[in-house]
Amino acid sequence: MTAATTAPGAPAPAGPAAGGSALAGTRTLVRFALRRDRIRLPVWILALFLGTLATADSLRTLYSSPEDRANAVRSMDSPAGLAMSGPRHYLDDYGFGSMLSHQMLGFTAVLVGLMSVLIITRHTRAEEETGRAELVRSTVVGRHAHLAAALSVAVLANLVLALLLALGLAGAGLGDGGTAGSLLYGSAHAAAGLVFAAVAAVTVQVTAHARGASGTALAVVGLAYVLRAAGDSVGNGALSWLSPIGWVQRSYPYVDDRWWPLLLCAGFAAVCAAAGFALSTRRDVGAGLRPERPGRPTASDVLATPLGLALRLHRGMLAGFGAGLFLMGAMYGSILGDAEEMLEGIDEIQEALDRLGGAGVAESFASMVMVVLAVVAAVYVVMAALRPRSEETAGRAEPLLATGLSRARWAGGHLAVAMGGGTVVLLLAGLGFGLAGAASTGDGSLLPELVGAALAHAPALWVTAGVAVVLFGWFPRASRAAWIVPVYAFVVGYLGQILRFPDWMNNLSPFGHVPRLPAADMDWLPLLLLSLVAAGLVWLGLTGFRRRDLETK
Repeated sequence: MTAATTAPGAPAPAGPAAGGSALAGTRTLVRFALRRDRIRLPVWILALFLGTLATADSLRTLYSSPEDRANAVRSMDSPAGLAMSGPRHYLDDYGFGSMLSHQMLGFTAVLVGLMSVLIITRHTRAEEETGRAELVRSTVVGRHAHLAAALSVAVLANLVLALLLALGLAGAGLGDGGTAGSLLYGSAHAAAGLVFAAVAAVTVQVTAHARGASGTALAVVGLAYVLRAAGDSVGNGALSWLSPIGWVQRSYPYVDDRWWPLLLCAGFAAVCAAAGFALSTRRDVGAGLRPERPGRPTASDVLATPLGLALRLHRGMLAGFGAGLFLMGAMYGSILGDAEEMLEGIDEIQEALDRLGGAGVAESFASMVMVVLAVVAAVYVVMAALRPRSEETAGRAEPLLATGLSRARWAGGHLAVAMGGGTVVLLLAGLGFGLAGAASTGDGSLLPELVGAALAHAPALWVTAGVAVVLFGWFPRASRAAWIVPVYAFVVGYLGQILRFPDWMNNLSPFGHVPRLPAADMDWLPLLLLSLVAAGLVWLGLTGFRRRDLETK
């Protein structure tokens, strides 16, 4: 007979407490999530806050006189202008506050939605995918604690952003609406963020993968924006009321100051959050409600290659960015025919367009838009180029590299998809821009011009991928610093043209050396030099990856 003994004073085995709360451990998980996001969340919040204040200040400069604001009303009072901004009611009293709400609220609501979705997926589905959630839940942690903690962090982040916006805009003295308008403007952002955080609480229950969950939730964000844009452009209020972004815009900060549309956001968020908690009880930890589709009995010959495997892993994100950039290009192209009328009388923008080469307004405006499309493509490139780092930290790279597969071939497959896929999404963006632009202007020659202008940014994308692979190869813990490249390119390449940043700042960005087609003439030398720089960075990054230790599990 044997007997098990326990040493005096030894702690009892950890496990779920009998009859314990399903929310047990939520407070600890909230603290842990805030600790992990101590850099990420402040960057998000400060970027949105400072960007809004900078926009409010620039609106004062661009539309300083009543005549300038009257010109802005005429330029925005068109289907294309309303689709890109918001409902027409703002134009009835177009002061600085209503102008800020009209032009910025719908756009920043998308960014707040992106922040909220990433918070939820990072602290729920990503934790399950890596196996950390199962380990944590083996202790005294309730079944709903992870989702409750993630939602709590999202609520806190959105409330902090709302408070900063309210205080900052009230201090800026927009002059129409005062403190009440500023408080409503900030609260509208929080309401939009909570809606999309709750949507993500549902999508993380559906799929077993963090990328799929975030992709589905971001598709809902995109659908909300499209519904709002379509409804406002044709004056169909019913269509706009189907969108949470339409709800927050119809609170009309600085115009009517209506709070009740935010109650719709609160109610919808509560319903979605409750659905997320309910659905989480119908699946196992690490699994999704949607069953995994069984694969083929044997892998294809293409899948057995590093490039084929990388393409299989990236295909969903590549398809999403391709479709999104095509639609984004088409939206910008649809207003290309109205560009001259929209920008008429805005001296600062006219001067910025003149600095691009002195071509026609449509061509100059197209070259500015091309920077935006290229930066969005660069976002895909950075995400794809950093995928090897995710594979390494998740422990999936180690068994592959334990075979005869070399590090250079494995990482090179992901890099080839990043660089090649970035070029493809640029092509689709240029195609959508060109087709819609040619239709809106009646000039068929714009199609090849705009497609060529988009492809001219490909070497800058390759440099962006090169920077990411250098960080991955030599400084893997700092690899996320690659995000600086697209963010900086947008700030100096797009906003810098309007706010008159010095030229040397634009020269620090690879996108600053791309010829501003179709406004400027083609120059092949910068593109050749960018391609050589990209090749050198790729070689340097792969060399570092071959020499450093692999992070193992």
